[in-house]
This record gives sequence, structure tokens and C-alpha cells, in this order.
Amino acid sequence: MENVSVVTMFALSGLNFTLEQRITLFVLTLLWYLFILLGNAVLIISIVLDKNLHEPMYIFLCNLSINALYGSVGFYPKFLLDLLSSHIISYVGCMLQGFVIHSSTCADFSILALMAYDRYVAICRPLVYHSVMTRQRVSIFVLFSWLLPFYLMFMNTASLLGLRLCGSQINRLYCVNWVIATLACSPSKANVAVSYFNMLFYFGHFVFILWSYMYLIRTCMSSKENRGKFMQTCMPHLICLIIFAITVLLDLLYMRFGSANLPQDLNNFMAIEFLLIPPVVNPLIYGLKLNKIRDKILTFVHIKRTDAKCQVIHVSGKLSN
Repeated sequence: MENVSVVTMFALSGLNFTLEQRITLFVLTLLWYLFILLGNAVLIISIVLDKNLHEPMYIFLCNLSINALYGSVGFYPKFLLDLLSSHIISYVGCMLQGFVIHSSTCADFSILALMAYDRYVAICRPLVYHSVMTRQRVSIFVLFSWLLPFYLMFMNTASLLGLRLCGSQINRLYCVNWVIATLACSPSKANVAVSYFNMLFYFGHFVFILWSYMYLIRTCMSSKENRGKFMQTCMPHLICLIIFAITVLLDLLYMRFGSANLPQDLNNFMAIEFLLIPPVVNPLIYGLKLNKIRDKILTFVHIKRTDAKCQVIHVSGKLSN
């Protein structure tokens, strides 16, 4: 390892492709990114514009989509740029990218925990739902679901600042705090402590979500009405939670225990799967499965088509006159 005390630039790895492969990958990645932007933007706009969707479940869902856009901004623009140029990133840019991606992942867990709690109260305690999930309380929940990940990841990133680094090669497509910590000439006790606290904190989120859905499943199996409500409103949450948890878990396991002998393409996929799959799957599942969301989108599309037809008829009438 090279003896470097002041590192101002980092070199990212994993982009050993020919020019033709880079161009193909650039086009595919750009289309995927545009699909993420479009899918989540449609979901957000549908919820914001329709007052009937200003309910806790849809407010949390709106924030989940906003977080997907926030996390995607931390990866895709830089990755697209790297495909067309040298994959170098500044020290500040690396810290910022790591902060955005990590805080977005943690915010996902926080929002999914809120959604699990909301479904628990709605199905298991329906008589007190409106007194528990008041507008003020929902606003506080949403605020803390953003502030806590930002604060915890800020502390994690801050614990890396000022470390004497003995290397500048990051063996990933993007910056990760744990990888930066491994480049330190001596381990940072503060970073280790903060990292393990954050992992335990969000593992607690996962346990709470798991317990909530297990309790919901047990409760809903005893009633046909509750079973239908669970399938309609809880199943999308459960599917998205399983997909997100699996992708994040695989990334953590690979980052900690992965082998350097794996093919480069597999390495790349394991590193970015949680940035590829959940941001696309979430709006698809919620948009297709939740009736209110689906009906709103279909109504919006129908109005647009009707307006387009009316304009064509109007123009044709003018031409005939």
C-alpha cells in the first residue's frame, strides 16, 4: 500500500470496459435512471395533487419515493460521468457521495418502519387509528425519519475526516465509508464505534418491522375482512421490505466477507443491486397494487388522452372551416 498522508483524490474501480461496452452501459444506465425518476415522480405528483391521498400511509409512501430520488442522485449522475471519462473522485466528493447513499439507505429503513407501524395501528387498533395517527404526529414521524439518518450518517462521515490515509484506491464503483476507513493508516476507534451503533440502531428498525408484520399476519388470519385488508395494503409494503432488506443484506455481507476472486461483473452487481432494484420496484408495486394510487394514475392518463383528442378535433374543425 502506498504511503500517502494527504489524499485529495480517490480512484474508483470496476469500470474496465471497452469503449463500445461503456457506451452501451451508459445508454442502459441512463434509461434505467430516467425510469427511476419518472416512476417515483409520478407517484409523488399523484399523492401531492390528490387530497384524498393525504393520509398517513400515502404520505409515508410519498417520502419513500422522495428518498429514492435523493439516493439515486448520489450514484447515477457520477456513475454516468465515469462511463464517459476517468473514474476519479475528489476527497470532498467521495465523502458527500458516501453520505448521500448511506443516509438514503438508512432513511428507507426509517420510512419502512413508519409504514409498518401505520399498518399495525390501522388493522390491529382501528378504533384509535385517527387519534393516534394525527396530522401533527405524522409530521413529527416524517421529520425524524429524515433527521435521524442524516444525523447518524453525518457523525459516521465526520469520524472519517482528518484520518491519515495510506491509499487512494477504492475497490468499488462508488464511495463507501467502510472502504475509506480501511484505507486509514491506523483504525479510527470513533468510526468503528459510530458504525456499529448505526448498524445496531437500524437492525432494531428491521426487528421492529419484522415483528409488526408477523403480528399483522397472525391477526389478519383470524378474520376474512382483515385478511383482505392485509392483502390490499400490507402486501405491497411487505414485498418492498423483503426486496430492500435482501439487497442491503447481500451488499453488507459482500462488502465485509466478499471474495476478490469473483468476476468483476458480479462484483459490480453485488455492489449496486440495492441502488438498482428497490428504486424501480417500489413505484411499480405500489402503483399497481394500491387501488387509490392506480386509479389516480389511470385518471391522470385518461384526462391527458382526452385533452389530446379534443385538441386534435379542435384543430381539424378549424382546418375544415
